[in-house]
Amino acid sequence: MATFVLGVCLLFSRPQLTASRPTLSEKNYMFSVSPANEEEIKNESTRHDYKNGTSQYLPHIIIIGVRKGGTRALLEMLSLHSDISAAESEIHFFDSEDQYKRGLSWYLGQMPFSYSHQFTVEKTPAYFTSNIVPERIYNMNSTIRLLLILRDPIERVLSDYTQVFYNHKQKNKTYPPVEDLLLKNGELNTDYKAINRSLYYSFMENWLTYFPLKNIHIVDGDRLIKEPFPEMQKVERFLNLSPQINASNFYFNKTKGFYCLRDGGRDRCLHESKGRAHPQIKPYLLGKLRDYFDEPNKKFFELVGQKFDWL
Repeated sequence: MATFVLGVCLLFSRPQLTASRPTLSEKNYMFSVSPANEEEIKNESTRHDYKNGTSQYLPHIIIIGVRKGGTRALLEMLSLHSDISAAESEIHFFDSEDQYKRGLSWYLGQMPFSYSHQFTVEKTPAYFTSNIVPERIYNMNSTIRLLLILRDPIERVLSDYTQVFYNHKQKNKTYPPVEDLLLKNGELNTDYKAINRSLYYSFMENWLTYFPLKNIHIVDGDRLIKEPFPEMQKVERFLNLSPQINASNFYFNKTKGFYCLRDGGRDRCLHESKGRAHPQIKPYLLGKLRDYFDEPNKKFFELVGQKFDWL
């Protein structure tokens, strides 16, 4: 009798095993929704194509930013994994009033068709710096996984400038030298949008109002450029993906000066617009930028419990 009782106790005290990746039922949404969206989400969480067994899903993962932080590189590298299905373009659903008014049914229609074992990913870098986006995403899915890729704030400012400069150049339009935008009356122009977008602390505070830090994985954009494989291993672990991405998926292209991808024998690099040389700025101006970002960077490190090698 004592043996029987001991056996029963052991049976019920055994620890529950955790699946290595979510099942389909776990993958489908546990929504915290506003009343206005509740019925729409219930009816439009998936759209099926019974011919080939694929469906459109609202995203399980969103790359929320930051602009010029390396979001395209992150998405391309993440897409090396067979369990990832990524939307091709930036949808701007949550930060555009015109798009948001179209509703979740329209948003769902922008997603790729994928198989049940795959995770759907959407990337819109402008989400991170928008005040309205965190609440809107939370209302769609309060347990969604978010990826945020950041780089040195000063490098991000210069990359931001470079993109706008070349956009103007392609349209045969002039654009001011970087110093003219960074300075105003001899002082740092803190109204310059490129500078504001690098104040990560204030934006992150807003996101943490809606999502716990455990739902947000911060990718080190500077390290992703130099050592992509270790950073992608961290992403795989955060998303509970099987370890498929490996070092052989990356090779350094000496001509371009950055890593390219190798997938199934096919080599591909990011668009030529990526990896452009940044303008050189004078030491005194670099010093002003360092002084300006020093305190916000420290507050950001404390907020997220993580340090980065930012100057």
